[in-house]
Amino acid sequence: METIILFAPLVGSLIAGFGWRFISIKGAQYVTTGLLFLACLLSWIVFLSHGPETQHIQILRWIESGTLSTDWAIRLDRLTSIMLIVVTTVSSLVHLYSFGYMAHDSQFKEGEESYRARFFAYLSFFTFAMLMLVTSDNLVQMFFGWEGVGVASYLLIGFYYRKPSANAAAIKAFVVNRVGDFGFALGIFALFFLADSIKFDDVFAAAPALAETQLTFLWREWNAAEVIAFLLFVGAMGKSAQLFLHTWLPDAMEGPTPVSALIHAATMVTAGVFLVCRMSPLMEYAPHATGFITFIGATTAFFAATVGLVQNDIKRVIAYSTCSQLGYMFVAAGVGVYGVAMFHLLTHAFFKAMLFLGAGSVIHGMHHEQDMRNYGGLRKKLPWTFRAMMIGTLAITGVGIPLTGWFGFAGFVSKDAIIESAWAGTNGGYGFWMLVIAALFTSFYSWRLIFMTFYGEARGDKHTHEHAHESPMVMLIPLGVLAIGAVFSGMLWYGSFFGDHNKVNAFFGIPAHHEAAAEGHGDAATAEAGHDDAPAPEAGHADTATEQAATDAGHGEAAAAEAGHMATGMAPQGAIFMAPDNHVMDDAHHSPVWVKLSPFVAMVIGFIVAFWFYIVNPALPKQLVENQRPLYLFLLNKWYFDEIYDFLFVQPAKALGRLLWKRGDGDVIDGSINGVAMGIVPFFTKLAGRAQSGYIFTYAFAMVIGIAVLITWMTLSGGAH
Repeated sequence: METIILFAPLVGSLIAGFGWRFISIKGAQYVTTGLLFLACLLSWIVFLSHGPETQHIQILRWIESGTLSTDWAIRLDRLTSIMLIVVTTVSSLVHLYSFGYMAHDSQFKEGEESYRARFFAYLSFFTFAMLMLVTSDNLVQMFFGWEGVGVASYLLIGFYYRKPSANAAAIKAFVVNRVGDFGFALGIFALFFLADSIKFDDVFAAAPALAETQLTFLWREWNAAEVIAFLLFVGAMGKSAQLFLHTWLPDAMEGPTPVSALIHAATMVTAGVFLVCRMSPLMEYAPHATGFITFIGATTAFFAATVGLVQNDIKRVIAYSTCSQLGYMFVAAGVGVYGVAMFHLLTHAFFKAMLFLGAGSVIHGMHHEQDMRNYGGLRKKLPWTFRAMMIGTLAITGVGIPLTGWFGFAGFVSKDAIIESAWAGTNGGYGFWMLVIAALFTSFYSWRLIFMTFYGEARGDKHTHEHAHESPMVMLIPLGVLAIGAVFSGMLWYGSFFGDHNKVNAFFGIPAHHEAAAEGHGDAATAEAGHDDAPAPEAGHADTATEQAATDAGHGEAAAAEAGHMATGMAPQGAIFMAPDNHVMDDAHHSPVWVKLSPFVAMVIGFIVAFWFYIVNPALPKQLVENQRPLYLFLLNKWYFDEIYDFLFVQPAKALGRLLWKRGDGDVIDGSINGVAMGIVPFFTKLAGRAQSGYIFTYAFAMVIGIAVLITWMTLSGGAH
């Protein structure tokens, strides 16, 4: 079953890409989409039926070189099954949605209908590469899938090859990701050098030893676990568009909207989060690296939210929203609550994919107009799209009943869990406050999008508004399916990802207390179970003091079992690993009431301000822009990151290229060759020509000179040789 899930998209891609002439363009669409829905169905069966245990499914022997021995194998555990349903669900719905969106694309001329077969082949190839990444059992296999999604994203972002901006965006995405991938590759090299293996189980078992190993580099000592964790995160920064390596993500909106939903909402950009969670047994031994992850994640969440406040392109608003939400996930992983990071990854996939596809429906209905300043009053023209995007907005802004923890839209449940974890993991520090402020900005720009698009008076071209129309049913069905996930996924899986600690342990396969007893670690478990410094539960909190004590005891016993595994050189059990002293999730459950209320209050403030600006007094935003012109331009130009990079890297690189071309290639290389051919060689040729005079005494004189030179050489060398 797992093998079918992995290879079905590849088969569909090959058939559509190379066999569309035999099965027709529609046949290529049906084959790729049908195989994706098959993979999706099987993925849900695996997710719901497969237990928390880790299973290794070997496909074939792969690379054998010296001590490097790798299999192409599927690692099936809870992390894998979560990613399987995310990738295949979104991809299958995007395939179906593309039937309508790509039916008559204005970017292609009459008679070029074969682009549709190629588009579906690219989508399926991307899905296969992503599944390769998430099912990998070793780092080389993961890197293969990692680079595969990079190639596929390049093809999809630059799909409109006649647009110079699309080609530039594809190249930019490819180059920026190569920067991050270089760090990822260095991390893999370091792990193989120190652990002599790139298999996950071997690497995880070696993590305690790596934490005690020192590397000498740049005249100082570095902790090996810290260096490797940092290098792996650099790879994650590029793929998941974190600050400093984020500049490719907004430009990638040049691709077709279904590509935006597939790549930039639910799959490729979450690969970095998946990598950090997968490597949790190593991350737990690298506190400085995880602190850096928390800082970058929180800063990215804040930065992207500020830029999203002023964007006018509907897809770019959602793109910066994606960048911000990825920052939330990294904060959760950075403070050690990996389950919550995966929880937000799962819920975010539903409502963000729905927002992207909803934006595509608006663009389709408005004849490819993307500027929200030319929208307005569309809720009656596009009623079903309006309802879907309203549900997505309620989810991303975090609408729910506060203090229940689990009753609300998907984003309310998972985002509040991250903010509470950030408070516990940073002691109410930088990470917590950045996320709360980002939640306020998220609410503002999300409602700004709704109000500018669907409310108020029609703006822009009157003819376009008159002919605005709802999307066909084949585009609306995926929106409806994703809406179900946006409403219910948070409430359904709250207990499994962020509920009682024993339930979370059981869900992710972390050993329970009876296994700790079987391993003979009862004393350690008892010591760990003390955990007296946990805050007392608040009045009205769902957990009682007795339940918390039991939870802490179970946590301690499980931690003891994990400590025993690590001490004996075995990989820890379970899909994720939390160190014995990691009590962040328990502390988050007992955060103060004001902490639990803070994201809800931020959401309400953002909604009120957006309502005031765009419904009550629509002239106010323009006045604010005029009064705060420097700040507006700073945000509109994305903090000038592109301009800074252009000055620091692009222009010097171009100058160096011109220097090597004009001076190096033109003057030195070409000049040397031309000088030798046209100057030196003719000079000696003329000299040799003069020696050919035809007189006997000239040749006799040359012979005498030669004999003299020969005798002199033999005399000086002793004649022995």
